[in-house]
Amino acid sequence: QVQLVESGGGLVQAGGSLRLSCAGSGIIFSLTPMGWYRQAPGKQRESVAGITRDRTTTYADSVKGRFTISRDNAKNTVYLQMNSLKPEDTAVYYCNAYPVPSRTYWGQGTRVTVSS
Repeated sequence: QVQLVESGGGLVQAGGSLRLSCAGSGIIFSLTPMGWYRQAPGKQRESVAGITRDRTTTYADSVKGRFTISRDNAKNTVYLQMNSLKPEDTAVYYCNAYPVPSRTYWGQGTRVTVSS
């Protein structure tokens, strides 16, 4: 079965940085486009960034220039480097297949809180 485990979240002041990690198992990771998603309190889950097998990346307009997605296929891991964080980035962050997430792949997520 597929398991995606997110980590690296925490509490950070506005302007700070965090690096999220997502370790995957049970899938052919190197063949799977992966993405990061987030769900803020009271809001629907949204796509943040995606990376294809050949490392082509896409970003939501709200994070362009601040977030960087990357992957290490040898480690079955995808990362999200988040810089210049804003209070509106506060959310639970998840990784999943991209651009269409799988209902069965959702993990517990990692919580990011940005204080003003």
